[in-house]
Amino acid sequence: MTNHIKEDITLYSTKKLSVSDSFTCPLCSTVCKNTLAAHFKNNHSKAELDNAILADKYKGILDTELGQKYGITFRYLERLITQKQGVNISRLKISKKIKTLTPENFKEEQTTVWSFKSRGNWATHSGEYRGNWSPYIPRNIILKYSKPGETVLDYFCGAGTTAVESKLLKRKCIALDINKEAIKLAKKNINFRYDNAFESEFLVGDARDLSFLKDNSIDLICAHPPYTNIIHYTDNKIGDLSFLEIEQFLKEMEKVAKESFRILKPARQCAILIGDMRRHKNVIPLGFKLINVYLNAGFKLKELIIKRQHNCKTTGFWYTNSIKFNFLLLGHEYLPIFEKPEEKAMEVKEEFAGYGLFNPYSERPLLKKKLDELETTTVWIFSENNLERLLNKNVIDRYSEEGGYKVININSDPGKTLSISSQKKRNLLFIKSSCLNGKEYTMRDVDLYIDQLRDIIQNELPFINKSGYYVIQTKDIRVCEYIEPLAKRIIDSISFPDFLLKEIVVVTIENHKDNFKIRKALNLNIAHQYLLIYKRV
Repeated sequence: MTNHIKEDITLYSTKKLSVSDSFTCPLCSTVCKNTLAAHFKNNHSKAELDNAILADKYKGILDTELGQKYGITFRYLERLITQKQGVNISRLKISKKIKTLTPENFKEEQTTVWSFKSRGNWATHSGEYRGNWSPYIPRNIILKYSKPGETVLDYFCGAGTTAVESKLLKRKCIALDINKEAIKLAKKNINFRYDNAFESEFLVGDARDLSFLKDNSIDLICAHPPYTNIIHYTDNKIGDLSFLEIEQFLKEMEKVAKESFRILKPARQCAILIGDMRRHKNVIPLGFKLINVYLNAGFKLKELIIKRQHNCKTTGFWYTNSIKFNFLLLGHEYLPIFEKPEEKAMEVKEEFAGYGLFNPYSERPLLKKKLDELETTTVWIFSENNLERLLNKNVIDRYSEEGGYKVININSDPGKTLSISSQKKRNLLFIKSSCLNGKEYTMRDVDLYIDQLRDIIQNELPFINKSGYYVIQTKDIRVCEYIEPLAKRIIDSISFPDFLLKEIVVVTIENHKDNFKIRKALNLNIAHQYLLIYKRV
């Protein structure tokens, strides 16, 4: 008999079983020390194992307990449920009683950092469909970028979160998914009474082929694609993008982006939620790569929103290992809002000089005492008064180690100049960008800034130790009415063969909503910045 229990990823829980832990086999009542893995391998078939797991799952036993009992991985259980149910859900008995049709104390988001204390459970919303997005996301998008009676398209429908919000907000919705079982679940979730609502249209279909829709016919696209093959949404259905590796996924998403551009009306928006990945201890900027796919299809970037995880601070095991192995847990996703330009829009050719010369200079941050704890996720949240101090401390304490560091600030002040670098080796080069605190920018500014960054890094590379780092602090800016995503631009255009991108960190301030005047504006307030962390290999 083959070992059908062994998987290629870790078990559900890091909890170690003690010698006194034991489990009783539900089939033959044999009591086994630790997990039932070896017992099932030697005494029962894979079908019997799967049925036993599903029976316990149906009883409501937690996933972590199932992992400990049967010695299975998260991926094993996920695949098993998807195979048997036809859809990737976290509970087998789903029965929700609607308590309210609207979120309590809802306020529309006004900044580029979105975080929700709870995922939202009004109407039929729930988190049972693995990987579905919080209903707060489509609610905000639909309210900001569409009007009642207009048509919203979601071509990765899943359990129907966008369709439910469209119904509640009195928009028409066309919901598409390649998985017919997902469409069945979405139809079930939309099946509630709401006066004067439009009926949603549900279709089994492929996001790469929207030929049933006319050119310039959709008012808003609001979709949450799979993050390559992190979560599988079908039982290996042909055409399911959630089984593809990164490059193939991006290639297929090119077709989705082109179809999106074709069917969207001019001057209207397309919102896509996407996150990064980690491979071989380094981050893969999947979010920025997918943004490039849509930009190449003809879209402009209207907004770049950060969706951060709430309450993702690490403790215990994960904190210790974050420090020991020097990695950060991914704690954010990207929500780019693309816009299809007006067909007759003219490109404005810039004939004038840029914002000003960028002048790098060396500085030595004031670093007082050592931090009690370092940040361990990719979202760093500090008080406004302490942001720069705590940011500097986290970067320098984590990445300079005992090897020393150098800080260079790119400023627009011509009175400050960069001192000649010493020949001393160091473990960290930290480049800050106070030049990005202005109000108006041109593409000439962007080019000058990128060139200045490249020159600084090139000149300083010989002085970075083996296994050392360089870190770039930067932020998104607006050029006219569109976002110029400088972190993405840097990753795209500056690379050195000995360095790999280790982390993308998002930095924001506590209670950031209180620091911006609430207003109904065309543009969101940019409330975040980035740290791009590169490691010498």
